Amino acid sequence: MSGAVSPLPPGLVADDVRVLMIVGAYGSGKTEIAVNLAIALAQSGRRVQLADLDLVNPYFRSREARRLMESHGVRVVVPPGALASADLPIVMREVPGMLQPPEGVLTLFDVGGDDVGARVLSSFRPLLHDGAYELWQVLNERRPFTSDRAGCVQAIRSIEASSRLRVTGLIANAHLIDETTADVVVSGCRLARDVAEETGLPLRCVAAMAPLAADPAVAALDAPVLRLVRHMLPPWSVRRSAATEESALPAAHPIPIGKPVAVHPANGREGAAHG
Repeated sequence: MSGAVSPLPPGLVADDVRVLMIVGAYGSGKTEIAVNLAIALAQSGRRVQLADLDLVNPYFRSREARRLMESHGVRVVVPPGALASADLPIVMREVPGMLQPPEGVLTLFDVGGDDVGARVLSSFRPLLHDGAYELWQVLNERRPFTSDRAGCVQAIRSIEASSRLRVTGLIANAHLIDETTADVVVSGCRLARDVAEETGLPLRCVAAMAPLAADPAVAALDAPVLRLVRHMLPPWSVRRSAATEESALPAAHPIPIGKPVAVHPANGREGAAHG
């Protein structure tokens, strides 16, 4: 994982935003975006806390970048100890309180997967009213179910039905990992614009890895460009890079976050406590 930071586009996250949720289907790149946003917001002077609510996908979870985010001043709320790596549907007791953060604190939720992963948010609906949160959906044109306008609109409606919350913005993140070109990014932006027009949702930004973001075709897009730095690595690369990259990070000072509570995503009921 790299310690580099890319700046945020001006005004991307308004100063009055207190709760920001990032959702997206598997392979959309929403976790990479969540980690980059958390670090960049902290570097811009915002007080940021992030909770990893990905209860579906055991790979590419934001908790894998915990030490990196903490080294930049982000408070990261994940299950403690070995439970952080467990493939279990665990939601921390701190999470409901994060829905109403103290003055000056921004809560960022990395929400797992598609409509199944977003179901965990439905239990928070009584604590949130419209206007008290931002819920941004990441669209990757190069994924099967969001490759056209109809698929993207269906994905949005499924997220809203499952979470009982309204999507408030879109992020275009068309990519093919290392095979991504400027044409891929530009095409993904066009699709997101079509979806924005049909749904009435704003296109918040276009996301692209920093080298591609500097391409003239991408820089000329009529949308803010969120420059990403690769932090999330494939599982087969983590062991190779962890010793060299993480050892260079400043020592993290995690905030105690208590015992986790197991939650069944399908119905939101709490199970037995772990730890």
